[in-house]
Amino acid sequence: MKALTKTLLVALATTAMAGAAQAENLRMMTGPQGGAWYPLGGAIQNIVQNAMPGVSIQVLPGGGVANVLGVDTGRADIAFANSVSTVDAIEGRGSFTSPAGNVCNVATLYPQYFQIVALANAGIETVADMRGKSVAIQPRGNTAEEITRELLDAAGIAYEDLSQTHFVSYSDGVALMKDNNAHAMTLGTTIPASSVMDLANSANIRVISLDEEIMSEMQTRNPGYQRLTIPGGTYPGQDEDVAAIGYATHVVARCDLSADVVYGMLENVMANIGDLQAIAGAMRGIDAEQMAADIGVPMHEGAERWYREQGAM
Repeated sequence: MKALTKTLLVALATTAMAGAAQAENLRMMTGPQGGAWYPLGGAIQNIVQNAMPGVSIQVLPGGGVANVLGVDTGRADIAFANSVSTVDAIEGRGSFTSPAGNVCNVATLYPQYFQIVALANAGIETVADMRGKSVAIQPRGNTAEEITRELLDAAGIAYEDLSQTHFVSYSDGVALMKDNNAHAMTLGTTIPASSVMDLANSANIRVISLDEEIMSEMQTRNPGYQRLTIPGGTYPGQDEDVAAIGYATHVVARCDLSADVVYGMLENVMANIGDLQAIAGAMRGIDAEQMAADIGVPMHEGAERWYREQGAM
């Protein structure tokens, strides 16, 4: 009888644990292959699943705009996002038809650089020179695609004014340029971008700098844009500094996601931050105070509790 009771208790405990694990099977939207978000998502997946029994993460591809929509509608639980897109979502402007009410900030990670890379022989030195050219652009739903469209518009160009538009991943964009099927590509990621380095190893490239007029126009359209510099020497053949648009990469979560789960994720990710820094060098030296930076997005309850314990808020 005792053996039977013990067996029954073990079975019940196993069932309860399985139920808990299923309830904490999180979906995390990242970015396209060839960028930093996809491998960063894999690193967070490994950290959390090794340190938090019963919590699993499914890593999914995505993009800045699509990720915020995914979290707000419950199709995803956590995601990488770009500050400019998330603030647009909270305020219900731009690509967002109504204010997002279930998106909370978890951690600000590093600056993103919007980059325009052209083949050196394509005759592209400014944004205006992209008229009539074939351009590889990120898939719709990515922040970089939205910025591309807005930047072209600021220069008086629409997609229809390009000879071809390819809405593809970073890796596919590089392949198109290597085959001379695209004259330029746009992307939003860290520097140096691995995809651009790959391209520069087989083709002569030019990184396009934004002039003062178009930079000011973009900041008028969205004050969240930062003025960043891609230092000379970042890429082979890029000897001069390049003026670029910048914004912050951060992690968001459903506001109604368990505070304990979010707290545990932050605790364990920070304890293993070297795994993320190995992927995104821009995160080197990051601390809790930087991660807790106010970017105009409400902080998740679990994240706020962790930051307060660290003295960062």
